[in-house]
Amino acid sequence: MKIQAILDHIDLREIALPKFQRGYVWNRDQVRGLMQSLYRGYPVGSLLVWATKDFEDVTKGTTDPDAGSIKLLLDGQQRITTLYGIIKGAPPEFFDGNENVFKNLYFNLEDESFEFYGPLKMKDNPLWIGITDLMQRGVASYIQQLMATPDIVHENEKFGKYIGRLNALEKIKDIDLHIDTVSGIDKNVDVVVDIFNRVNSGGTKLSKGDLALARICGLWPEAREEMKSRLEKWKRYGFEFKLDWFLRCITTLTTGEAFFSFLKDVSIDEFKEGITDSEKLIDSLLNLISSRLGLDHDRVLGSRYSFPLLVRYLAQRGGTLFDHKERDKLLYWYIHTFLWGRYAGSTESYLNQDLGLIEENDGALDRLIENLRKNRGDLNVHSADFLGWSRGARFYPLIYMLTRVWHAQDWGTGVELSEHMLGYHSNLQVHHVFPKAFLYKHGYTKEQVNSLANFVFLTQETNLKISDRNPTEYLEEISERFPGALESHWIPMERELWHPERYLDFLAARRELLAQGANQFLNSLLHGEVPETEISIELNERTKVCPGCVENEEELQQLIDVNDWVQEQGLPSGELEYMLNEDKTGEMLAMIDLAWPRGLQEGYSQPAAILLNESKEISTIVNSAGFRYFTDIEQFKQYVATEILSLEGSYVSGSNLMES
Repeated sequence: MKIQAILDHIDLREIALPKFQRGYVWNRDQVRGLMQSLYRGYPVGSLLVWATKDFEDVTKGTTDPDAGSIKLLLDGQQRITTLYGIIKGAPPEFFDGNENVFKNLYFNLEDESFEFYGPLKMKDNPLWIGITDLMQRGVASYIQQLMATPDIVHENEKFGKYIGRLNALEKIKDIDLHIDTVSGIDKNVDVVVDIFNRVNSGGTKLSKGDLALARICGLWPEAREEMKSRLEKWKRYGFEFKLDWFLRCITTLTTGEAFFSFLKDVSIDEFKEGITDSEKLIDSLLNLISSRLGLDHDRVLGSRYSFPLLVRYLAQRGGTLFDHKERDKLLYWYIHTFLWGRYAGSTESYLNQDLGLIEENDGALDRLIENLRKNRGDLNVHSADFLGWSRGARFYPLIYMLTRVWHAQDWGTGVELSEHMLGYHSNLQVHHVFPKAFLYKHGYTKEQVNSLANFVFLTQETNLKISDRNPTEYLEEISERFPGALESHWIPMERELWHPERYLDFLAARRELLAQGANQFLNSLLHGEVPETEISIELNERTKVCPGCVENEEELQQLIDVNDWVQEQGLPSGELEYMLNEDKTGEMLAMIDLAWPRGLQEGYSQPAAILLNESKEISTIVNSAGFRYFTDIEQFKQYVATEILSLEGSYVSGSNLMES
């Protein structure tokens, strides 16, 4: 099909450009390269289109076999979006990206080069032709422009050469691009994703969620924005979720299945209702987990992929649990899903297996718990489970949770660290019992310093007051001033363990105490014996909690600032404190300060990471996982400017991207 015809089909909505999560990610080099190839007649690859039927209710009553069919452009989005913007002079509908990447592209009639507009070089120079303007006005207007230039019109050979080049440029619209079409009732979401990922093996993998949502947006274009508005709401309350996650919740609610392919039988009206109902149920779950377990912000919210099942479970019961015993047993199961990484690996298959266990209401929770026990063999927490280190460890949220549910006391005030203590200055922060600087002076490694058993949670004010004091001094002061405060955090009270040379023994003793506290609470949940909490703040009444409980607020602010800067350049947001997991086992390999696991230019650049003050071991792990990492923010910005945005003569100064 000719390029112009493809673009016209897009305007007529006969071909849809699905708005995938990566959006438009090309840079100026790639735009120039595409136009240069088309101009010279080089092959630019074929396109892949999925011809799929709309939902059942759209085609009902028609005898036309093609009625209700939508064609989604899967492979070739970047190329066609670029051509649309250059030829039509504006980005296509539902464009998501930086349109300046393809605006103001010019062509030089003399050397046949493509460059973006530069006034010093191109202003009032008839040899520089605005490509979009040519496509809109046609060759004739430019012939008149050349004829008005005596130096050109008097050189017949040069004049003819220029006209030929203008015609060749305009005829790009008439180039035929081969289109491969995937169609047939057997081509569901799973099959089409597999086909795409085989065809596009060198680029970003297409997610099943992307494709399922693209199909829905073909009929209801507002679907994505409706869903994103809910994600933005939860983000304001301190919980950050991805679009695929929310779509999975809607899928399980409306179909009872984990696989996105089952959405084919869901009408648009049912899908709209699914968004509204899922939102309400997720709100209820976040309120429940925050108030009952104290897991009140994103960084400590474990097992987010158990939420699709929890949503389905609540929906089957009309949104209300029978009594406190059912509620606590459900929470018991939820806690164990993040302790043992139930959904860290093959999410769909495990989730679908568990959904089958709850279709019958009677005994559903017992079946879920028994299935976990069957896979684990033992649901008890052991001291060795707290051997992990860093905030990425799976048992990190458990320590935070125990701090809340056992009403641990703040060491600066003696007040219980309960859920009403919200807001920037009162949210709980990680405090190292043995301060980092203190331990480094005594020769301990980073892994030992950041051991989970060295973490307690305190208010920011108390954390700042203690700072890096010697634990033999400040722990004794707290013990005298607030009796029971240390014990409420499972601190071993043998004074000899508070000395630096006994630090490793301190960790071992505290791990034992933490395991005892965890098992006592979990068993109480299982048997419905946990006392009721008095304070319960609804999600829409909460102050946003600062996500992270970071060790270093200054470092966190640097990462937030550079992430904001990246988004200002029209590039995707990175993920703060990204957990790099082993694909098969789900075990955490490293915690990355700020990561772009799909690349800053998704599908065209390698995964990127910023590592501030990290060990060589972490850098090696991140590098081995295929990430390009930076330990200096200014170097990272320079990389973005020169290699991702491909801006000529660009450099980074402070927080601003500038062109010389």
